[in-house]
Amino acid sequence: MRRLMILAATIAALVGAGPVRTPATLAPVYGASQGWLNGRLTPRDTAGKVVIVDVFTFDCYNCKNVVPNLRALDAKKSADLVIVGIHSPETPFETNRANVVENLRRQGITWPVAIDNSFAIWHAYNIDAWPTQLFFDRTGKLRATIVGDSQDDEVDRIVQKLLAER
Repeated sequence: MRRLMILAATIAALVGAGPVRTPATLAPVYGASQGWLNGRLTPRDTAGKVVIVDVFTFDCYNCKNVVPNLRALDAKKSADLVIVGIHSPETPFETNRANVVENLRRQGITWPVAIDNSFAIWHAYNIDAWPTQLFFDRTGKLRATIVGDSQDDEVDRIVQKLLAER
């Protein structure tokens, strides 16, 4: 009977804990402790801009599928749009900085990329799949999340909507 009461109390505590919270701001991105490639992103770089945070790993097939659309958005050189990558590795091979550098070059990724080998940023945003794209408005508030690839039209729609807001 005592075990049943402990089990019931544990379940009640878990149910009452509420949903896992995801930060609504860009703050976790700025603190990437394992370094940056292609430049470092700062709050000054994103102030008043729409920001796409692409959480990926370089050898993931689905992650590679979102890169062409991100390159196309980046090529427009909008002063109001910032793209940042968060590289969270899936395999030990992907934790090697030289391998990341080479694969960014191969894929044509030129925007800043935070190295997240410890998964600090991944966990801060409660990410559970590659790729995940987070969309922040000009105030730095998280407005949309897309998980997976083959959603270029939706990515473009979200970006256009956020850019149109003043």
